[in-house]
Amino acid sequence: MSAKRSSTNSRPVIESVTPPAAISGGDFEVHGQHLSSDLDHRPLAMFGSVEARLVVGGSKYAVVRVPDDVTESRMVMDNGRDKSDPHPCDVGLTIAENLHPVASPAVDTDGNVYTTRSGARGEKVPVSIFKIDLNFDVKPVGADIINPTGLVFSQTGDLLVSSRNNGTIYMIRPNGQTEVYVEGMGVATGLALDPDGNLFVGDRTGTIFKISPERQIFVFATIEPSIAAYHLTWDPTGFLYVTGPTTSSFDNVYRVSSEGEVSVFYRGLGRPQGMATDSQGRLYVAASRGGRKGIFRFAPDGEISQVVSGPGIVGLAFLPTKEMVVATGNGLYRINSSSWVDG
Repeated sequence: MSAKRSSTNSRPVIESVTPPAAISGGDFEVHGQHLSSDLDHRPLAMFGSVEARLVVGGSKYAVVRVPDDVTESRMVMDNGRDKSDPHPCDVGLTIAENLHPVASPAVDTDGNVYTTRSGARGEKVPVSIFKIDLNFDVKPVGADIINPTGLVFSQTGDLLVSSRNNGTIYMIRPNGQTEVYVEGMGVATGLALDPDGNLFVGDRTGTIFKISPERQIFVFATIEPSIAAYHLTWDPTGFLYVTGPTTSSFDNVYRVSSEGEVSVFYRGLGRPQGMATDSQGRLYVAASRGGRKGIFRFAPDGEISQVVSGPGIVGLAFLPTKEMVVATGNGLYRINSSSWVDG
């Protein structure tokens, strides 16, 4: 009887898992009880039938690395004697591979996702823009653009694309027709639109341009040059947020007022890249912080928390369903983020 009671008392219990989501190669931190039965038995973490690698394993704390090709969104801890109840985890599912995004994807009003195969500098690839439809079928988009970088949809449904190769902004019509929208934007990278239809373009050498709906060009703001790219997003409260990695590992997120006044919104992220805001106006940034890589969210009071763990993330976007699409340097993942995006 006592042996049976001891076995029951030593059953693993998962009390919490953070952050709320991860993609392949990302880490979940697990807090609980009896995660390992003794010093000779490291915990075993399973997602369905797929075993995950343990970075750290102990009785009350473990770090679990998400393996490739996971389709099960619940984690089970096995201490060698017993198994825990399944614990829900939001694991990113692959929706596109063998691409080369270098910034956030764009999402149209129907929920179709657009991304790039950007290629090496000056490289002309056969197809450079792709559409991932609601069935997750990947289809080429007719556009002959070298080094496409930033993507954003206009209010009329046209896809605007920056080329860091020639400083041109292209416009792809819904029928696939491609035309030049504006030229002379330097090393054009990030794009963002405000509610009035003004387009903001980040020239990574240090300039943020503003292009009116009539295509008049203004110098909107100047900031520190980036070694890679500027990433831009417009906040519904009327601010433009800008990131641009430098040689520092302690980079800034800039906030630019509608008058072009630049301030530092946050300092302390490593290689901050693509951004997005949710329905509550909270800012999400792909970056690293304190040795952790992934996506970080800023609350209205400035508090920062990690919401997605994963390596090589260059950007993100939200679907109409409030699910999150995460872009890495190789492909895209979909995360069922609706519960914690609303939270």
